[in-house]
Amino acid sequence: MAITKGKKKDILEKLKGVTDKNSVVFVNFHGLPVNETAEIRRKLRESGVSYFVAKKSLVKKAFGETSITGEIPELDGELALAYADDLTAPAREVFSFQKKYADKVSILGGVFESKYFSKIQMEEIAKIPSQDVLRGMFVNVINSPIQGLVLALNAIAEKKQA
Repeated sequence: MAITKGKKKDILEKLKGVTDKNSVVFVNFHGLPVNETAEIRRKLRESGVSYFVAKKSLVKKAFGETSITGEIPELDGELALAYADDLTAPAREVFSFQKKYADKVSILGGVFESKYFSKIQMEEIAKIPSQDVLRGMFVNVINSPIQGLVLALNAIAEKKQA
């Protein structure tokens, strides 16, 4: 069924809002039943990631009118966009679904900090832990030498008491 010109204009306006996001992942989905699609949308929403299905021609038109550098990746199959202000969340969440639904969901590429990235680059970004996990790792690195010093001082104090 063809999309009316008015509907296309509405979709283009929404896509122009998507192009302003810090991180956008181009997602190929194929053969997903409705219940799996609903699960993906729900889990993405819980993670603060938006998901929008659009025609490739409209996506290319909207992204062609931006100042994003590089070359847009090839967009094969059915296309959806996962996007958020968090830099790694869209790639990380879609990558987890790519592992779960091996032949049905895949990353085609994306936009990261106003540059087009390939599928491989976006999958590498997906492997970066979330900000909360990175903060926890940082605190652990800072705490480790302090904890070692405290244990050493405690051992010296116990030795002197004995």
